[in-house]
Amino acid sequence: MSRKTEKLIQGEGGMERRILTYRRYIDELLQQEDLDWQRIRREHLVQVGFFQHERLVHLIVVVIFAFMTIMSLCMAFGLMAAGMEGGAGWLVLVAMFLILLIPYVRHYYILENEVQAMYRQYDALTGKCGVDFYRQE
Repeated sequence: MSRKTEKLIQGEGGMERRILTYRRYIDELLQQEDLDWQRIRREHLVQVGFFQHERLVHLIVVVIFAFMTIMSLCMAFGLMAAGMEGGAGWLVLVAMFLILLIPYVRHYYILENEVQAMYRQYDALTGKCGVDFYRQE
């Protein structure tokens, strides 16, 4: 493993870079032969757990921001429909929530797809271990 890969896996460069680098690292390992596949499989499962936790946290954040965006939008339109002042202020709040929500959705999308790719890698590692896919240890 290169020094750059080690630094990224240890957390330098942000979560997105870390998960992408780690997945590529495992892809490279899967191209090799005669490695300690049981050890790599166990370590991979630990990393999958870390990334699953990150994915869950971001799912919760995305849902909360989406809910607050929708509620703010309803409040803005409700105030405007009732002819009351303050609807424009609520629309500004909606815009601010959207500015935060869009990057969160993008980040969650990357986490979700990469964790799914890691599941496929785990299946490949299981095959390299000689373990029947449906009869894992």
